[in-house]
Amino acid sequence: MTLLRKRSPALTPKAAPFAIRSEKASDVLAREALLDACFGETRHMRTCQRLRDGRAPAEGLAFSALRQGRLVGTLRLWHVSAGGIPALMLGPLAVDSASRKLGAGTALITRALAAADARGHRAVILLGDEPYYAPFGFSAKLAAGLALPGPFERHRLLGLELEAGALSDARGMIVPGRPAATTKGGTAAGALCARAA
Repeated sequence: MTLLRKRSPALTPKAAPFAIRSEKASDVLAREALLDACFGETRHMRTCQRLRDGRAPAEGLAFSALRQGRLVGTLRLWHVSAGGIPALMLGPLAVDSASRKLGAGTALITRALAAADARGHRAVILLGDEPYYAPFGFSAKLAAGLALPGPFERHRLLGLELEAGALSDARGMIVPGRPAATTKGGTAAGALCARAA
């Protein structure tokens, strides 16, 4: 059972001024420029970035938002271990300033969570603003037993269970991980770590 709550729906594909699709290799330069614009030159020093350095995102779990053929949003998920539980980490979420009020962030998150759920991941953890992420079902209570390998604000570490109880035993450090061998109903879990753009 998916405990995912729906945020206000993004515009329908016909009405939306952007399209969400799987990330392509040709997106890399535009994605890096967008990340620099959203997070600044120090983005590589952030705690969550340490979990992504030198690694590729999880297969099939990297997304781009395009508007009139231009990349305006990006979101990726990465394998981590959340206190010993195989998981996914999402982040960073970045949306071009001109596209933030159009629902691109909501659409990227909705697509990423649906894809993670469809691939059998059980939980999601992220570092972000609870008022923004709570409508998706995220809560600080679900990540209370977890920590990041560097400075972070405790109230911004949020969790979401895609399967009831998936985070109930999650205790300890979130560290780089690898793909889980099992899915829902087994021992795999998914986690996200992102900063609100």
